[in-house]
Order: sequence, then C-alpha cells, then structure tokens
Amino acid sequence: MKVSVCVVAYNEEKNLPALLECIKKQTYSHQKMEVVLIDGISNDSTKKIMLQFKEENKEFYQVQVLDNPKRKQACGWNVAIKNYTGDVIIRVDAHASIPENFVEENVKVLQTGEYVCGGKRPNIIDESTPWKENLLLAEQSMFGSSIASYRRSEKKTYVNSLFHGAYRREVFEKAGLFDEQLGRTEDNEIHYRIRQAGYKICYSPNIVSYQHTRSTLKSMLKQKYGNGYWVALTLKACPKCLSCYHFVPLAFVGAIIATSILAAVGYPIWGYMMWGAYWTVSVIMAILSVRGHKKKVQQLLLPILFFLLHISYGIGSLMGLLKLPFWKYKKQV
Repeated sequence: MKVSVCVVAYNEEKNLPALLECIKKQTYSHQKMEVVLIDGISNDSTKKIMLQFKEENKEFYQVQVLDNPKRKQACGWNVAIKNYTGDVIIRVDAHASIPENFVEENVKVLQTGEYVCGGKRPNIIDESTPWKENLLLAEQSMFGSSIASYRRSEKKTYVNSLFHGAYRREVFEKAGLFDEQLGRTEDNEIHYRIRQAGYKICYSPNIVSYQHTRSTLKSMLKQKYGNGYWVALTLKACPKCLSCYHFVPLAFVGAIIATSILAAVGYPIWGYMMWGAYWTVSVIMAILSVRGHKKKVQQLLLPILFFLLHISYGIGSLMGLLKLPFWKYKKQV
C-alpha cells in the first residue's frame, strides 16, 4: 500500500524541521511512502526547508513540494488531494509531531477494511516552563478544550471527526474536496460529507499524534476566538456538521449579557447563581486537571485561564453570528 504523507504549512520555519525529522523516522517502508509538502507562499524559510528535505531524502518513492497561492488550510489540502499519487493520503498538521510508528499503525487499521481512520491527539509543549505547563493543563482539560473522543479515548470506535486522518483514495473521489470558503471548521464539514457518502470514520487508540499547544496566552486566546468565529459562520455552510457543544461558550457569553441586564434592572440573583455555579465548576475542574501532577503555585490560575478561553471562544462565536447574515457563502455543488 503506497501512502502519501501530506503537510500544509505557512511560515512554519520553527516547527517544520522537527516534523520532517519525525517523517524521516517512520518505520513504514520509505519506498512505499510519498511526502507531499504544501507551502502557502510563506515569507520565511518554510519553502527552503521543504526543498532541502526533497533534495536530501531520496529514499522516499517521491517527495513533492507544491505551492498553495490561496494560503488557506482548506485550499492547501485540496492542492495535496489533487496531486498525491499514493493509495492513501494521511494528513499531518504543521503544528504537530508524530511517533515513528504513526504511518504503520494507520496502514494496519486500513488493511482491516476501513476507509478512514485516525487516533488520539494529546497536546504537548515545545519546552517545559512553568507557564507553558500551565497552558498545557488548561488545553488538556475537558473544561478548557473539548470533550471530543479523539483527544483521549482508549477504545476503538467510530467517530464524527478526527485530528489527523488517513483516507483511501476513493473517499475524496466520492465525497469531494474541502470547502475552501471555510476556516477552522473545514475538518468538521468534510468529515460530515464523508459520512454522508457512506463511510465510517474509525478511531483507533493505537494511532497517536501530538498537537503542539500554543506557547503564549495571547496566541491561545487568538486561536480560541478564531475557532468560535468559524463555528458560528459554519451555521450557514453546514449546520449539521456541528454539535450543541460547539456553542456552549456562546451560551456562556449570552448568559453574562443577560444576567448583567437583569442585575441592572434590579434582579441580581440570577447573576449570583450563574457566577456561583460557574466558578464552582471551574475550581473543581482545575483540581481534577492537576491530579497526578506536581503541584505548583501557577496552577492556582487555572480557573482564570478557563474563563479567558471560554470568553474568547464565546465572543468569537458572537462576532461570527453578527457577520452571518452578511457572509456571502456559495453552496458547493
């Protein structure tokens, strides 16, 4: 089985070398591996690193370096899908790391008859500092991020979406390409269409890949804001690919606004009840997050981190909803 490992990157000169090293160390036969590297017209040395990898690694049956002039992630993946030559395409994000058996474990699952598969997605940090460890705890927590089963489940099952997916060639031939009008939610939308096309998405705990947590609070909040913003806009494109859980932060922001108005007109009790419940749950989840970890003083800030992440995501969704009536989305044929 020939496998095409594809990476889409834009200005990733800091992260890309380590990921390419992970690809070089794969235990799956390199003679059956193609590497497809897509550069979003970076203004750093990303493409230079890609071209150097191509020049220095002739053991793969092919290395392609292609351009993504539209720069968006979805557009980059479509460039990869249109150009890869393997029987299977595996998506690997530039902000990720993969263990040596990553490709091999995906192939094992596909050889059992599955058409789409993937696995766990733990978060890691690029260096161990007290503050980055705290950000990692917030991101790893179910309260700070997501209840998605692909993040932590230890059971083989079928899921609605995956972080890094491996797809047989016929899947995209039948389901179509990524929707290039979407940002952040392109995975949810394409996986919905894949399921609608009759394919199951197999989750295997034996497949593991790692996502690098944003290294600063500012970049993490920016990421959450963008996630919330695109979740709201996706209501026009594909509401069925979203779940109610995507809108919990928006509901929280709405509750803040509503209880503030009620307090202003003489009914503060609802605000007391909401904030009391929220901070109680936040403290409990913070305690659960540090269970099994060495206790450090900065962990006392976890409830505040949770709050900032929820607010950023919720405000992003609110801004997306406000733009929704004016967003000129064209339904894919």
